[in-house]
Amino acid sequence: MTTDQKKVIRGVIGEYLDSPYVRRMKNYIQHGNVTTYRHSVNVVKMAYLLNEKFHLNADLEVLLTAALLHDFYLYDWHDRPTGDLHGYRHPARAVKNAVRIFGVNDRVQAAIRTHMWPLTFFSIPKSKEAYILCYADKLTSMAETLWMRG
Repeated sequence: MTTDQKKVIRGVIGEYLDSPYVRRMKNYIQHGNVTTYRHSVNVVKMAYLLNEKFHLNADLEVLLTAALLHDFYLYDWHDRPTGDLHGYRHPARAVKNAVRIFGVNDRVQAAIRTHMWPLTFFSIPKSKEAYILCYADKLTSMAETLWMRG
């Protein structure tokens, strides 16, 4: 990723990256030895690169905000009881936190809510940004799970 690309990303989501609420995600492990914060930043970068590479012309404000906040549930899912169904339920928790803390708009909420599709079978992405996020999250999660273990 180039310095100019990083500047664009920082320009769009810098206020979120600087938030103490977002920084709390550094306290929770997501995949392997990757924190939820690092995972979310990785998804931001992947979403940005997919958008550029395939000339998708997504709304960067919606895409990058949703990518950063897609796992903004603020707990360690490894500590939850087995029956918690984290994979199915965390998008709604992330949306709730993103609305409560940042007041994100409906398009960002929809992208966050549908990022686990097809696991969340009836929560189907409907926007370009939501599809890009869904795909970027899958690619990033796979890489973290396979190659970034402690």
